[in-house]
Amino acid sequence: MKIALRELRRRPGRFIAATAILTLVAVLVMFLGGLLDGLIRGSTGALRAQDGDAIVYSDTARTTFARSRIEADTRAAVDAVPGVARTGGIGIVQLGARVPDKGPRELAATALFGYELAPDGVPEPPAPGEVYADDVLRSDGIDVGMEILLGAARSPVTVIGFVDDVSYSGQGTLWAEPGTWRVVLAANRPDVELPGDAFQALIVQADDGVDVGELTDAIDDATGTTESLTITEAIEAIPGVRAQRSTFNQIIGVTIAIAGVVVALFFALLTVERLALYGVLKALGAGSGTLFGGVVAQAVVVTAVASAVAGGLALLIDALVPPGSIPLDISANRVVISALLLLVAAVVGCVFSLRRVLRVDPAAAIGTGS
Repeated sequence: MKIALRELRRRPGRFIAATAILTLVAVLVMFLGGLLDGLIRGSTGALRAQDGDAIVYSDTARTTFARSRIEADTRAAVDAVPGVARTGGIGIVQLGARVPDKGPRELAATALFGYELAPDGVPEPPAPGEVYADDVLRSDGIDVGMEILLGAARSPVTVIGFVDDVSYSGQGTLWAEPGTWRVVLAANRPDVELPGDAFQALIVQADDGVDVGELTDAIDDATGTTESLTITEAIEAIPGVRAQRSTFNQIIGVTIAIAGVVVALFFALLTVERLALYGVLKALGAGSGTLFGGVVAQAVVVTAVASAVAGGLALLIDALVPPGSIPLDISANRVVISALLLLVAAVVGCVFSLRRVLRVDPAAAIGTGS
C-alpha cells in the first residue's frame, strides 16, 4: 500500500491520462445528474410546495388536474372524513402568456393556479386580477407591475410579486385567487369551465398523528368518486416525471459503467508492466491481497482527484448557466453522490486486475523482468 501511494507521489505523470479521462466522465455524470434534478425540480415545484398531506382528484381524471372535477357535495364528503383537518380547492390552466414589448408569437409558457391554501413560499391569494409569478418567468421578460395577457382570449392579469421553486411540468407558474383562475379558464377553455363552487382538485391537511395513506383510502371510500394520493404519490404521477427519472438514471448508469471500464483497462495495463515488481515483492513475502490493495488505493486516489476537479467544474458550469435557459441544478449533494458512485465503479474496475496479481509467480516474473 505504501509503495503504491509513494508511486503516485513520485511518478504522477503515469496517472495523468487516466485522471483526465475520469475527470471528463465525472463532469458528464454530474452534468446529467444536475440536468435530471433540474427537470424534476421544474416539473414538481408546485406540488412540492403545497401545504398539505394529500391531493384529491376525481376518479376519472387519471391523477391530472385538467381532467379532474371536484363538486361541492364531494368536497363536503371529504371534509366529513375523520382525520381531515382542512381542505383547500386548487385548479390549473396552462396557457401561453403575451409579454409587453415582446413579439406576438414570443409567448411565455405559463401555468395559472387558482388556490385557497397558500403553498410554502407563496402568500395568501391576491386580489382579483392579480398574480404572483414564478421566479423563472423573469427570463421571459416578466416583471413586477407588468400586465400580461393569457391565452387566445388574452385575459389580463397583473404581476404583483415573485415566488421561487414553484414551477409545474416545466412551466413557470402564476398564482391567483380562485375567481381570477375561473375567469381565465372560462375565457380560454370553455369546454372545461367549472361552476363557482367546484375545483379541479383538493389539497387535504390531515390531523396530527393521522396516517396519510390510510386517510387517502378513507376519503375514496367515503366519496366513491375520488382518487386520493399523498403529495409524494401525486408528484410521481405528474406526466413525464417517472420517464425522465428512469431515462436519465439509465444514461448515468451507463456513463458510470464506462468509468469502471476506463479504470479496468488502465490498471490492467499497469499490472502487466509491474509483473516483475510484483514477483519481487511476492518473493519478499508480500501477499496478493496486499498487492491488490495497492492497486485499489491508486484507483481510489485517481478517481477521488478526478471527482474533486469535476465537481468544481460542474458547480462552475451551473453558476455560469443563465437562469431559465436550461433546467440545470447541480447541487453539492449531487456532486457527492456522483463521486461515490464513481469510486465504487473504480473499485469494481480494479477487480479485473486481481486475476493477474493472484497468478503472479515470483520466479517466473523475476526471470521475465531480467
